[in-house]
Amino acid sequence: METWLTYSPEDFLLFSEPVYWRLFELHNAALWPAQFAALLAGIAVLILLHRRPTWAGRAIAAILALAWAVSGLVFLTRYATINWLATDLVPVFLVQAALLAFLGGYLNAIRPAETTNPVGFAICAYGMFLHPFVALADGRPPAGAELFALTPDPTAIVTLGVLVMVRGNLAVRLLGVLPLFWCFASWATLATLGTWEAWILPVAVLATLLSTLLPSCRA
Repeated sequence: METWLTYSPEDFLLFSEPVYWRLFELHNAALWPAQFAALLAGIAVLILLHRRPTWAGRAIAAILALAWAVSGLVFLTRYATINWLATDLVPVFLVQAALLAFLGGYLNAIRPAETTNPVGFAICAYGMFLHPFVALADGRPPAGAELFALTPDPTAIVTLGVLVMVRGNLAVRLLGVLPLFWCFASWATLATLGTWEAWILPVAVLATLLSTLLPSCRA
């Protein structure tokens, strides 16, 4: 027992910080030039949330479903080369993608609210357009940027922002469970690595929860 108490969380990680960040460089290199498609998809989501055409919900759900599928099948499969636990999450990501496609695409249950929630919009915009620059702020090359629809962190952040901005029943709200779980898991990994970037995820979660709860409090 005394021996176990001498261990720290870092001792249980299967990789170092440089190895972790190098993973994103390899991931982006393998998917090039899909980054341009991901950027256009992010722009489309924001435009649809703002203009709210009748088919906006189905289009947004389709984009998010594809984003979770790519993050699961491509990124997590690559992540599993340094963290075997990632393999177990691939089916979960695919279930999330299937639920988004079914609830939003088939049932049209994910529709933008009649008014734009500024916090939700800001969360989406950050995940799509600002989060990739965190790599530069940390002194890493732009080749290691984390992009919406290609990597889980910004995809989870954007999904939370979208769920704040749409109308939906309990089933739709439950689509936020996996993004919240992933934010916690990624925070735990990054915090163990000792990087300041870990605290971006709790801020995104807190902003999402406050944006969801405050309207209810005012009502």
